[in-house]
Amino acid sequence: MISREGGGWRGFRGARRVPGSGRGLSLGVAVAIAIAIGVASSVSSCGDRSSATPDPADPNVLSVMAGSEVKDLEPLLPDLRKATGVTLVMHYSGTLEGAEALDTGAAADVAWFSSGRYLSLLPVAGKRVVAQDKIMLSPVILGVKQSVADRFGWRDNPNVTWKDIEAKSADGSFRFAMTNPAASNSGLTALIGVASALSGSSDSLDAGTIDTAALRSFFKGQTVTAGSSGFLADSYVAQEGTVDGLVNYESILLSLNAGGKLKDPLVLIYPKEGIVTADYPFMLLTAGKRAAYDKVVAWLRGPDVQNRIMLDTSRRPAIPGVTLDGRFPGQTLIELPYPAKLETIDRLITTYLDEIRRPASAVFVLDVSGSMGGDRLTNLQAAMRALTGTDKTLTGRFARFRAHEAVTVITFSDVVSDSRTFTIDDTDPDGPSMTEIRSYVDRLETGGGTAIYNALEAAYESVATQQAADPDRLYSIILLTDGENNQGMKDREFQADYRALPDAVRAVRVYPVLFGDASRDEMGAIATLTGGTVFDATSASLLTVFKQIRGYQ
Repeated sequence: MISREGGGWRGFRGARRVPGSGRGLSLGVAVAIAIAIGVASSVSSCGDRSSATPDPADPNVLSVMAGSEVKDLEPLLPDLRKATGVTLVMHYSGTLEGAEALDTGAAADVAWFSSGRYLSLLPVAGKRVVAQDKIMLSPVILGVKQSVADRFGWRDNPNVTWKDIEAKSADGSFRFAMTNPAASNSGLTALIGVASALSGSSDSLDAGTIDTAALRSFFKGQTVTAGSSGFLADSYVAQEGTVDGLVNYESILLSLNAGGKLKDPLVLIYPKEGIVTADYPFMLLTAGKRAAYDKVVAWLRGPDVQNRIMLDTSRRPAIPGVTLDGRFPGQTLIELPYPAKLETIDRLITTYLDEIRRPASAVFVLDVSGSMGGDRLTNLQAAMRALTGTDKTLTGRFARFRAHEAVTVITFSDVVSDSRTFTIDDTDPDGPSMTEIRSYVDRLETGGGTAIYNALEAAYESVATQQAADPDRLYSIILLTDGENNQGMKDREFQADYRALPDAVRAVRVYPVLFGDASRDEMGAIATLTGGTVFDATSASLLTVFKQIRGYQ
């Protein structure tokens, strides 16, 4: 079913904004911009300060496709290079995004994600793995506020089960945060662990043993999502007053407790049925680089380095003989079996997105000013079309609009020109829901100036209206513009209106997309004000960036 809102708009103060003629200022000061990292916009590190680009043909240079989770090991790289003579050139990616790239032929000597199990199941990438060694360990578990754990009787209780957590989520007494399993390995690992535990079977999970009803009951309590484990941790700190806990790596939960930012420390829960552990395998893909690989693995798995990794990153050592420090409980952990088939994992992710988790409400705020004409509009239209299911790649399948999702498209130039909401009743790419969105996007035309803050205010008004009707959705706002604000309200007016919003509306984040000639400072300031993060479409395709953003929705 498709509902339509009229093209007119009334601001928070109840009066239509009259476009101004002055150029808007950024939101005050330059801020640090958090850039979402993808394959096409990878960040590289060579482990030293040399400006020379390492030669990939050099037998002592390893090109590494890595998950963003291992970026905290970069301080070790200069010492690794000094000790072994091997340079690691790091390219960061999301787990499934990187696995897809390697499966389609991306060049890399080594893969290094928090888990290599999904990669190993892919038909092409799995065959590329020559050798692999575990570097460090971190189980994916649950962190619960101490006050909540005390109320539930969960503190110092080794008998808490996933079913106990399901019961508290189902009755509304427990609200938690977890990453999107289609974007982040911590979310995928947690989903597999929960599904395995709730299936009631001791065997490896398969499509036939997925208990959708139990999972829906469990995830009724999920009120916060994110596309990365680190962003989830930051989001939890910002929303500590409205969330009772989070599912994440043990290492991140320990770091949160040690960071001094929490008002209510976390009690770490290791459910009795078992957990799934990330083991960060260093996976050799290029047989000719075996000698360099062996040197790196020997150094990383040495007792001194393993101890350093444990102290610096709060991860457990991967070798015996290194004494665990006092942060790690002595509880014996039961490891749940990982699915043996790729089809099972893909089915589980799709079921989670379409049937299990809370439905999403995504507001796309799209610049259609004159500067967006030509290739920029064409790229925007192609990226939006891809989200309607026309992108058949692995990441494309998981990024499409989900069942029951509300997709609002707000277009703007000098003023807010239109606002339409589409409800996804049918996920078939050729069905009426997806076809209607493509038809609308294909008719977009450009012209006029850029009223960014008028459009953002309209987006928050749309969120407020939708929340009043359905407060249980996962709400988000995506802002795409190729320029700076030069029409309508100024940044200071938007700030004042934003800060006056009800708490639930103000908690909805804006994810600005840096596109064309958009201002880094302005986009970064909007993200900082609203708790979002900036995605960079100047060094990656807009389609890649839109698929990354979907992990946060």
